[in-house]
Amino acid sequence: MPVKLRLQRHGKKGKPFYWIVAADTRSKRDGRFLEKLGSYNPNVNPAQIEINVDSAVRWLENGAQPTDTTRAILSHEGVLLKKHLAGGVKKGAFTEEQAEEKFQAWMTEKLSKIDSKKSDIQKAKEAESAKALAAEKAANDARIAAAVPLPEVTTEEEE
Repeated sequence: MPVKLRLQRHGKKGKPFYWIVAADTRSKRDGRFLEKLGSYNPNVNPAQIEINVDSAVRWLENGAQPTDTTRAILSHEGVLLKKHLAGGVKKGAFTEEQAEEKFQAWMTEKLSKIDSKKSDIQKAKEAESAKALAAEKAANDARIAAAVPLPEVTTEEEE
């Protein structure tokens, strides 16, 4: 039975949310699957990806073929690197501890890049909101200055 690692669409119209699943190639896109490996939410910036790395590596080692999008997601999360390192351990190129050390070093570097991207996005949002607030204050001040002051009525004129 040929197995593919692919995305299964969930969510509502215009707000997709995907499950990463191992499924028989003959089953429907949103149909039956063998195992749920994780989830992918492209609606947030940066995209939120949760995946069970060990299960995904096990499926890849047993011959499951990922689709193009799923391959990109797996590569982004380090699953393909972990599979590659596991192959090196089987061949005797290095030990399990060395492979895990290399993987953890890669993960820390990756997480630091993601954190810097999140902080850059947050700084850009704050700068944009500050700029919009300043423009709004300037528009309000201009509107107040342009308003014609009403003549003040004194109590003597009323009598």
